[in-house]
Amino acid sequence: MKKLLLLPLLLASPIYADITSSISSSVKLEVAAPGTTADRIGNSYSVSGTGVTTTDGTTAGSLGGLGAATNGVNAYTPITASQLTDGESFSYTVSHTTGDTVATSLTTGEVSPFGDLTSTSGGTATNLAGTVDNHVITITAGSAGTTATGHYVTTLTVD
Repeated sequence: MKKLLLLPLLLASPIYADITSSISSSVKLEVAAPGTTADRIGNSYSVSGTGVTTTDGTTAGSLGGLGAATNGVNAYTPITASQLTDGESFSYTVSHTTGDTVATSLTTGEVSPFGDLTSTSGGTATNLAGTVDNHVITITAGSAGTTATGHYVTTLTVD
């Protein structure tokens, strides 16, 4: 009797399923571009002191400093400091940085001669290669500044 009960279960409706399969392969080859970053150094002036007299050569008590700018560089008036009273303590500090000249006309690809430049050369594609043949990926390394990436992806979906 038990054998007869299994027979109807085996004769039940067929089971259906959606099956999706995909295979993809790719190769990506990159050659770095050349580039330059430039940071302009600005003008600065600082003076401090005690127990001194100052002059710019014409005016007593002058503190010197920065004047009008031409192409990004300020005119600079230096000063001379002398001890105010012989034998007394004194201190004097002056700091001056001349800024970078701003170029008035540059052509494409030219960079202003700023004080802080970083340049990188472009990559060279010499020997750089990649192929996909029937999902077999072949990559040949290039020269400096190159990148080669290969991808092989298989997907199987059963709903």
